[in-house]
Amino acid sequence: MDDQQWFAEQLAQHRPRLRAVAYRLLGSPTEVDDALQEAWLRARRADPAAITNPAAWLTTLVGRVCIDMLRARQARREQLSATWEPLVSEYGDPEEASLHTDAVGIALLVVLDSLEPAERLAVVLHDMFGMPFEQVAAVVGRTPAATRQLASRARRRLREQAPQPRAGLAAQRRVVDAFLAAARAGDFDALLALLDPDVVFRADHGSRARLAPALLTGAGAVAARAADAGPRFARLCAPALVNGVAGVVARDRRGRLVAVVGFTVHGDRIAAIDMILDPDKLDPGRAAWSPTGAVLAPTEDGRSGEPSPG
Repeated sequence: MDDQQWFAEQLAQHRPRLRAVAYRLLGSPTEVDDALQEAWLRARRADPAAITNPAAWLTTLVGRVCIDMLRARQARREQLSATWEPLVSEYGDPEEASLHTDAVGIALLVVLDSLEPAERLAVVLHDMFGMPFEQVAAVVGRTPAATRQLASRARRRLREQAPQPRAGLAAQRRVVDAFLAAARAGDFDALLALLDPDVVFRADHGSRARLAPALLTGAGAVAARAADAGPRFARLCAPALVNGVAGVVARDRRGRLVAVVGFTVHGDRIAAIDMILDPDKLDPGRAAWSPTGAVLAPTEDGRSGEPSPG
């Protein structure tokens, strides 16, 4: 077996793990593919005889490619309109299982995207994939002690700002379906009963919208918004998996995707709602975009209506 064939087999064998690592670091399926291609090109220049643990070696290699990409992204931050993309599949999609192998919740992805590249790498490689700090340190170019501090800072941010689901997918689906039914009816009391007292609602319009990301906290404020805007918007929604959790997609009557919403469910209540309205994170060719740059939620006849509930 020649070297290229050996590397090709190793990449194929470990591809699911490498994709999962790269998605948590980059947040974009397109960039994940670019990272794995670059890793393949770099791997071909290595000596297989010097590699004793292919899985760890490839993870380190992908980590190095990703931190280079993150640092390049950071350098051109002002020019970017989107740095991550949601993973979405509607129920019944045969590709659903493979798509969500790489998924990480939107709430977590938003916070990961706000971290410095070295912090993001440290917490992802160590906490999520069990890589020893000595190996992570070699990737980020810090000492093991400094790398531990990076991971500790990132871990605190994630714990404070990114609640994780505490319910199985079937339980999540029941809660989200009940929330949609209450929203369609404009039933404030029913909505309030389904929301955690400290629920957080975030709406991402995208940088081109000239609108700050919407943020609401507290069950009363979120229930009021959903009761007011929900009846019209909820009629456009269909169940979906959004980054591995129960969510919805909203389409107008022409089938154009106008919003993706992910829910974080704790027990029988919703702890976070993340609404993606940014056309750069949806399908740019199908997203509804107003002349002024504000995303609009279409009415039932497919025409643009009032600003969406974000």
